[in-house]
Parts: sequence; structure tokens; C-alpha cells
Amino acid sequence: MRTLPAAIVAVTLAILACTLAPGAGAASKHVKFGQSVDGRPLVAVRIGDPDAKRTGLVVGSIHGNETAGHEIVHILRHRYRHARGVNLWVVKTVNPDGVAANTRKNAHGVDLNRNFPWHWFRHGRPGDPHYSGPRPLSEPESRLLARLVLRLRPEVTIWFHQPLGVVDESGGSLAVERKFAALVGLPLQRLPRYPGGVTDWQNARFPGTTAFVVELPPGRLGLQADRRYARAIAALGVPGTAVDARS
Repeated sequence: MRTLPAAIVAVTLAILACTLAPGAGAASKHVKFGQSVDGRPLVAVRIGDPDAKRTGLVVGSIHGNETAGHEIVHILRHRYRHARGVNLWVVKTVNPDGVAANTRKNAHGVDLNRNFPWHWFRHGRPGDPHYSGPRPLSEPESRLLARLVLRLRPEVTIWFHQPLGVVDESGGSLAVERKFAALVGLPLQRLPRYPGGVTDWQNARFPGTTAFVVELPPGRLGLQADRRYARAIAALGVPGTAVDARS
């Protein structure tokens, strides 16, 4: 459903209602939540207030050849690591084997974004770029990621992809998606839904929360653009913010 009650929108808009800035604050915390098919660590980093009631999650990549979001996560971790009023978790990638091989899929040849239990059906076969795997959550990366989401229960999750240059109307709070699109200067567009997608699974599994896709432009964004996206995450949900993330 595209329209949420005002109270739910207020909660989702408040998820990042804080100022992320260098200075005194809670120290970041690194948590290894598992390892990939080839044994590479999956690491989540908490920035901000561990005792805050609101939780957010930002994921730099799920496809190994769509890595522009990594630099945005890096900036959040090192430049905006002290968040007030939010327990914010950032993950550079949930597909380190794909990143190492510069391929969309994991080391089993599975598209992790087709491997979640949302309208899943087996499609493709090994070697196909969008192969779903033999069953939902067949891959260690998707299982571990599902456990992380179940543990954190983030009110807002941002998933970075490439290369379309749009913010997706992903099925959560349209107000949150629209605001983020405005802050970064990307069009808001409804992309096709694919069986086994992680954002669809999150939005269906946790009503009242918002998980959405940000399709970054192709290639490396550059430092100015990376900072713009980091500032947009910082500004998302700050009532009356004067931040212009496009500057």
C-alpha cells in the first residue's frame, strides 16, 4: 500500500532525525555477522547511539559489480560516525566474493537479490546473471543478512545499486523515498518488482518500516557526489533542515 498513516510516516521520517557530525559521541562498533561462500567476513559497523530507540541500516552493495555505494558508506563511517538519537548500522557489502570477482553474483553464481522469500520461484540456472538459486535463502550471505535484519528491525533501510540513477518507489513509505530523492536530486521512479528481492521481503515482512533502493549513476561518483549522498542520509527526517544535499 502506497499511503501510510500519518503516525507511521512520522516514525519513518524520524529514523534519521539526528545530526551526523564529527565530534564527541559513541564509538563505532564493528560486528562480524558471518562469512561469505569463500570465507570473506561480512561486517556491520554501528555508528551513533547504541541505546537509541530508532534503528537504521545502509548497505553499500548486494551486487558485486555495483560498488559506488561503498564510498558513501566509508564517508558515513569516518566523517559522520557520531549520530544522536539513532542506532545506525552500515554494511559496505553483503557480497564480498562478488566484489572480489567483479561480478553481480556470489561465489555460487546466485543473484542474492533474487534469493529472499518474497514471491520466490526458481528461475534461471547456474550461469545466468539473475539465477535465483535452488531455494529461498539458499546462500549463506542471504541467510546471514536476513538474520541481521531480523535482529536489528531497522525502521529505514537504504540499499545502494547501480547504474540507473533513480530512487525506487520500493513499497515502503513514499514520503521517505520522495524526500531522499529530492535531497540527492534523483528522479523517483517505480522500478519492476522481481521475485526474491530483499527490499520487497523487508517491506512485506515488517509493515510500517521502509526499505528502498537507490540506483546510483554508473561508474565512480566522485568525492563531491559521495558527500552529497552521505549528507542526504544525515538530513533525511530532520524537520525543517536547511541542508541542500545537491550543493
